[in-house]
Amino acid sequence: MPRIKKISEFKPLITNLAQTSHYQVMFGGLNSQLSGYLDERGVNTRFITEESGLLCSSASIPGSSLATADINGNFMGMQEKMAHTRIFTEMQLEFYVDSDYRMIKFLEHWMEYIVSGGKPQSTAPGYYYRMQFPEQYKCDQTKIIKFDRNGDKELEYKFFKLFPKNLTSIPVSYGTSDILKVSASFEYERYISGKTTSKSVKNNTSNNRGSVKTEPVPIEVIPFEGRQISGVVLPNNNTA
Repeated sequence: MPRIKKISEFKPLITNLAQTSHYQVMFGGLNSQLSGYLDERGVNTRFITEESGLLCSSASIPGSSLATADINGNFMGMQEKMAHTRIFTEMQLEFYVDSDYRMIKFLEHWMEYIVSGGKPQSTAPGYYYRMQFPEQYKCDQTKIIKFDRNGDKELEYKFFKLFPKNLTSIPVSYGTSDILKVSASFEYERYISGKTTSKSVKNNTSNNRGSVKTEPVPIEVIPFEGRQISGVVLPNNNTA
C-alpha cells in the first residue's frame, strides 16, 4: 500500500524541475578538407565551433528505439522478443540567421561538399553529383548540453558520425519583418549520454556516473478525502 506523503516531503522535488530554455549546441570535429571548403565560403572554424551553436533557437534531446526479432521454439507455446539493433532518431535543429548569412552558408555548403565529388566546375554542362567518402564529411565532436539555471548540473550528449541530411526551405515575404530562421535535420550513427573527457573518466563521472539519486514519488491514485495531484494526496487541512 502506498504511503500518504505530506506536502513538505515532496515539495523539494516538485519545485526543482528542469526547464527547457537552458541548453547549448556545439559543433566540432569537422574534417580539415571540409573546414577548408567552408572557410573559402566565409564560414570559418571560429564561427562553427563558437558562434553557430549560440544561434540555435530550438533543439531536441535525442531519442532512440530498439528493433526486435521474434524468437519461436525456445519455450512451448511462447514467443520471445529479443533486441538486435538500436535505432537513433534524426536530430532537428533550428537556428537564427545572422546578418552575414553564415548560418545558412554553413549548412548549405556542408551539404554541397557531401555531393561535390563530381566535376569541379558546377556550371559545366553535364555536371553530376558524386558523394564524398563518409569520413570526409561526418563529424564526431558535436554536442548538446542541457544544464540547469545555475549551471552546476548538466546532461551532455555527444554525437558520432553526424552530418546534415535535410535543409528546409526558408520562406521570405513582404510585410512585417521577423527574425529569419533556418532549420535542418541531422543523421548520426550513435550518441553517448554523459561526459566522455579524460578528466571525467579519471574522476569516474563519465557516462553520467555519480548522478544524484532521489526517492521516486508514488504514482498510484490513492482514494482519500482530499485533493490529488499526480497520485500524491493533498489532505483537506493545511498541515505540511
